[in-house]
Amino acid sequence: MPVKNRFAELLPEITEWRRDLHENPEILFDTHRTSKVVADRLRGFGCDEVVEGIGRTGVVGVIRGKTDGGRVIGLRADMDALPIHEQTGKEYASKTAGAMHACGHDGHTAMLLGAAKYLAETRNFDGTVVMIFQPAEEGGGGGKEMCDDGLMDRWNIQEVYGMHNWPGRPVGSFAIRSGAFFAATDQFDITLEGRGGHAAKPHEVVDTGVMAAHLITALQTIVSRNADPVDQIVVSVTSMESSSKAFNVIPQRVHLKGTVRTMSTAMRDLAERRIREISDGICGTFGGAAEVAYHRGYPVMVNHEEQTDFAAEVAREVSGDCETAPLVMGGEDFAFMLEERPGAYILVGNGDTAAVHHPEYDFTDEAIPAGCSWWAGIVERRMPAA
Repeated sequence: MPVKNRFAELLPEITEWRRDLHENPEILFDTHRTSKVVADRLRGFGCDEVVEGIGRTGVVGVIRGKTDGGRVIGLRADMDALPIHEQTGKEYASKTAGAMHACGHDGHTAMLLGAAKYLAETRNFDGTVVMIFQPAEEGGGGGKEMCDDGLMDRWNIQEVYGMHNWPGRPVGSFAIRSGAFFAATDQFDITLEGRGGHAAKPHEVVDTGVMAAHLITALQTIVSRNADPVDQIVVSVTSMESSSKAFNVIPQRVHLKGTVRTMSTAMRDLAERRIREISDGICGTFGGAAEVAYHRGYPVMVNHEEQTDFAAEVAREVSGDCETAPLVMGGEDFAFMLEERPGAYILVGNGDTAAVHHPEYDFTDEAIPAGCSWWAGIVERRMPAA
């Protein structure tokens, strides 16, 4: 089953859909236009059921095969864009200031729509496929919201599969790995409280700037001295703001923000505990105090072994090969769906393009036939027609 001829025929049409979505990016759960476009297309394809408003603005399309077959598979694409000002200069560049599809979710949505059109036309399978179009992957937890709305139980989904484009990989090639794949993504806020005063009288103050400098350095020892060297962990302080902007004032308060990326629950627990202990210790040493808020975000995304092996088989049939993907310290809220049901998440090559989340990134339309063929192959191979 190489790339299906039907998707080569549909490429100009699917490309047009993709570029329309690219021109009209929407952020987090505000995917109202996108969701309507998706729902209207699904109805136009003849899907047996189309439901809007799952997970606030998510859309579900149901396609039944030649017979019931008893098996139900979910296929998921994300729809939301990022709050980035586009700098591609493309004729179909974003028409919305400060928003762009900088992660290729326009391509994911278009590819799943292409697969839906084909599967609704052919229905060459026994069972049911549930097309899942999700909002708010970029930090909003739309996957969890859809699950909390009963996505898996309402349609009796038994397995679920996802895909993401990957710059730097040859266009249309695939890579996947079993087990932990994408990292848990947590955030922390640390407020350092000292005693502000005149910068010319340091002996009269409790200097939050000194506390912050020592704390930022000390937090790196979580990785270098607390974590097992074979475990993956990132601790990054990404913002420092003080309560004063003056040149001659030592501020009363400094606020630090940052992120923690881990690949296991144990490492996640270690990071949270040590951030609290180190913050209290450093600030107490200098006569100040720390208030730490630790926010747990997306969990580790874990591919299930059987479904990963199957997804790789289909990928090899489409492109001739499927490599072992690297561990990714970025987050992915498909993790919530994989906590509810067995499944797998795969990478499809986007070619030599700018990295995702970059203002010059663009999805490569030539990857569409491979992505659509993989979606269709998952359905037709997992639920073959009698």
